[in-house]
Amino acid sequence: MFQIAELKSFLLRSNMPHALGTSNAATGADHSRTITFEEGKWLMHDNFFGGEPYGGRQVIFFENRPVWMMVYYGKITNQNLKPIEIYNFLREALRYGTEQRPYRGPEVFVKGEIEYRSSISGEADEFSGSESILKNNEQVYWASFLGGLVDRNAQGEM
Repeated sequence: MFQIAELKSFLLRSNMPHALGTSNAATGADHSRTITFEEGKWLMHDNFFGGEPYGGRQVIFFENRPVWMMVYYGKITNQNLKPIEIYNFLREALRYGTEQRPYRGPEVFVKGEIEYRSSISGEADEFSGSESILKNNEQVYWASFLGGLVDRNAQGEM
């Protein structure tokens, strides 16, 4: 078995290649893209659709069993901005997640006139949250996410 602290630490490390722009996303027959990250007994799959808007799910496996997942959906709300500008800033903000908050970025990250904000309730075993990006105090992007531990009792039997 694993400790929640181990899961959170792995989650933070597994998110970093995407945040740094160094991950490779494989395109599936269903037009989704999947990013994977593996380390020891841990494996992360981040499968998403989009572009703009986007949605997906991230699953953490321990010893080849799914143990945690998060689903998410987000979009740019100001169509006058280039998506690449917003998503590059978002990836930069995601670099500053912490082991206490490994799901997305920090509570607040500011660079110039652009600000990232994240609000989370709950803990890694069961949580929900949202994030937004503001430019000159105007919301230009939002996303929602929720997740937690999975397959704790039935062990795949339903």
